[in-house]
Amino acid sequence: MAKIYLIILMGWFAACSSKSLDEKSTEEPVDEMSLISYDGLDLNAIKLPDGFTIDVFARVNNARAMVLTENGTLFVSNRGGDKVYALKDTNGDWKADERYVIASGLRMPNGVAFKDGSLYVAEVSKLWRFDDIEANLETPPKPVKIYDDYPTDAHHGWKYISFGPDGKLYIPVGAPCNICESKNEMYASITRMNADGSDREVYAHGVRNTVGFTWHPETGEMWFTDNGRDWLGNESPACELNRVTEIGQHFGYPYCHAGEVKDPEFGDKYPCSDFVKPAQNLGPHVAPLGLKFCTSEAFPTEYKNRIFIAEHGSWNRDADVGHTGHKITMVAESNGQGVAYDDFAVGFLNKETNTAWARPVDIVFAKDGSMLVSDDLAGTIFRISYTE
Repeated sequence: MAKIYLIILMGWFAACSSKSLDEKSTEEPVDEMSLISYDGLDLNAIKLPDGFTIDVFARVNNARAMVLTENGTLFVSNRGGDKVYALKDTNGDWKADERYVIASGLRMPNGVAFKDGSLYVAEVSKLWRFDDIEANLETPPKPVKIYDDYPTDAHHGWKYISFGPDGKLYIPVGAPCNICESKNEMYASITRMNADGSDREVYAHGVRNTVGFTWHPETGEMWFTDNGRDWLGNESPACELNRVTEIGQHFGYPYCHAGEVKDPEFGDKYPCSDFVKPAQNLGPHVAPLGLKFCTSEAFPTEYKNRIFIAEHGSWNRDADVGHTGHKITMVAESNGQGVAYDDFAVGFLNKETNTAWARPVDIVFAKDGSMLVSDDLAGTIFRISYTE
């Protein structure tokens, strides 16, 4: 356990010491990691449904959030470092053959989004915009700062960002702690603003730490994952998959977890019935991050509109119990509620040694219907495809 704390503490100091674009130029060399490599990967260990295969699309150090443009440029953040990358497959073999550094010197750059030809990047407290970026991958333009008034806390401070169907940019603000109550409504929330940074407002409350959200392809409703609190035991509470039906809803944190677990410190203040219950409870401590509805025409029809979730994997469980997560799961929903929660891709965790060799982070679907999955442990973008 002491080793775990040391790793976390070292990572925290590294994140806090990295500078902002205000302070450092972006003129740094591309990482030395090979663009296509199988070193350290055990693809044969991955178990998928019949007809699916997994391969390597690219290697990117500490690959985190992704956004894929209509032109096929894949932008990838690396929260554990300080950069944002762009990847291109120019010959159509579904392996990246070009990699560019779009920005460096960022503080925990986890969030990337794309709109009207511009790349949006989120640091802990700031948002940047890179205009006409695809025409300038080799020499990225000077970024435009569109917002710089988010909290600076490192704890749950990294941000996943995305544009919704309404054209607004959505940005979460995690709780600055494992469990705490704050008078500042900005914490433990999902906010949204116009693309130019104006008219920021709180969209959802009581969200401990979401690092992934998406929108239903038919209803347009937001669905998001939320990481459950720590130190309530190996099996509690469940992490959550939530659905937002109107602005201002409260999802329970810090008073109620997983729709039914009263917090031992704050739970007496409000009953769980006061809050929106999860659409689906996930596994305990699985750390669900990125998610997408399956809109792929290349996947079998039974997968249509299923929600695929990248479960990053647990740390707050006893070694003799074993890790949870470290896999890709899927949820089938009906009328806004989960009706099935199943594994899709497992094997990133060696169950015998209780050791992970990869940790899924984010999911996007490519034009050909294949699924791209980022991994920040082995530094890989996996490609999962289906062949009849």
